[in-house]
Amino acid sequence: MPPLLRFAPSPTGSLHLGGLRTALFNHLFAQNLGGKWILRIEDTDASRYIPGSVEDIQNGLKWAGLEYDFGPNKNGPHGPYYQSQRLDLYHSYVRKLIESGDAYRCFCSSDELEVKRQHLKASGSLATYDRACRKLTEEDVARRIKLKQPHVVRIDDVKDISLPPFTDMIFGEVRDAQGSLPTDPILLKMDQFPTYHLASVVDDHEMGITHVLRGEEWLPSLPLHRSLYNRLGWTAPAYGHLPLLLNPDGSKMSKRHGDVRVSDFKEKGWESSAILNWLALSGRNANNKEPRSSIADLQMLVKEFKLSDYTRRRAVLDPELLSQLNRRHIQLELKKPERRHEILDRTIQVLKPVYPHRSDLVNPDYVTRVLELLEDRLDRIDELPAVGRIFFEGTAALTTELPCKPHLYLTVTSGFLDWVEASPDLSQAKSALNRLPGELGVSKGQYMRILRHALGGEKNGPPVGEVLSLIGKGEVKNRLRTMLASDALAVVDTEDIDNPVGILVSGETLKGSPQK
Repeated sequence: MPPLLRFAPSPTGSLHLGGLRTALFNHLFAQNLGGKWILRIEDTDASRYIPGSVEDIQNGLKWAGLEYDFGPNKNGPHGPYYQSQRLDLYHSYVRKLIESGDAYRCFCSSDELEVKRQHLKASGSLATYDRACRKLTEEDVARRIKLKQPHVVRIDDVKDISLPPFTDMIFGEVRDAQGSLPTDPILLKMDQFPTYHLASVVDDHEMGITHVLRGEEWLPSLPLHRSLYNRLGWTAPAYGHLPLLLNPDGSKMSKRHGDVRVSDFKEKGWESSAILNWLALSGRNANNKEPRSSIADLQMLVKEFKLSDYTRRRAVLDPELLSQLNRRHIQLELKKPERRHEILDRTIQVLKPVYPHRSDLVNPDYVTRVLELLEDRLDRIDELPAVGRIFFEGTAALTTELPCKPHLYLTVTSGFLDWVEASPDLSQAKSALNRLPGELGVSKGQYMRILRHALGGEKNGPPVGEVLSLIGKGEVKNRLRTMLASDALAVVDTEDIDNPVGILVSGETLKGSPQK
């Protein structure tokens, strides 16, 4: 039977990286084995509900390209897909557990429970409840119900339940130890909404879930969930718990340590395919032979996915790895006909407000060439106006400090302009850039630094020859002429221009490594 999985977030805030990774692994596992997955909204805690959360979750999944098979707005045989719309179902199973002696009603108030907890703690007991209501007679319970006395329903953990051995798909053999859980955990709250424990088990069974992939934080609850399956006479699905995601310093990922919301990454221009690639690479075990920075799109991730490739150790998310992956995914997207238009349209929308006067350059063909040229320098699309500024305007040269004294700057710039004007095109620019520095007795590195500044006021960037080729002869001439007429060069004694030897004697040849 094809597997059926579920991603079941609570609508208590924005979709974050941990949730996206859980959805990704459910998607990869299901797709790899020809199965399907459900988006189920676990909205049984009204006190923590945040309006707009469901929409944020759906938008985040859509942006990432993780399309669920059934769920909100995608009706199927397992609905409804909001737990708040399934209350009658949970109540029916609560009654069944009470009738079988596996659960009981507890009428203790919160104040009474606190007093009991303190007494138990003072006596050295690890219990969190004294099970007082377990001893109530049927008549007493019926009387309290008739009086509409508020109550919860607790599982009866005194009843001995023998569970078969269990192996987690990621953590391996797991011992059933419920010491971390409260005494007789609550199944139905006073507001008559189920707790996560009851609702998730009932829904996973009723929906026919075959495999559960969820966060490591639910591992301590597994004995309770398995106990519920046993008490209700059901076969439990296979479980796999995904280790927590950590910051580079080893701390648990949280809002206090930078971006964790998927919407933050979207707004900052990260490629969704790179984010998924990043999450899929985190937590790989030592037996995986794929390179740490192996690039893969969603289709490739599905094809190659194996849960056995992942370790139980908590995964550190490396920001530098994300930058590396994102650079490569930009280029990968450009090469895909079905994705090329989207990424170019997004890039142009980023450029237009910054360079409204350069509509002649902000077009798909020119922008494609710029993106390809900046392959190893552009981490994110939204950085293009700054990283690729030299390709769209050169006015920064007028306001940034010269890289040398004015007379050397003027000599190099005017000399190169003479070459440009005398050449039919820039096809021989590379040869000229190799020859002209030597004719002036200037190092190639210094010569390139001066030209780079004259063309766009930049200290670093792509090779000058490639910049020249892309912006074209007309633009090169305009920029050089503008710079030569600037106030920064107005004080130069023009006699020095004809005396390059004098320039050398003045100590203006600065050491610089040749630039290709």
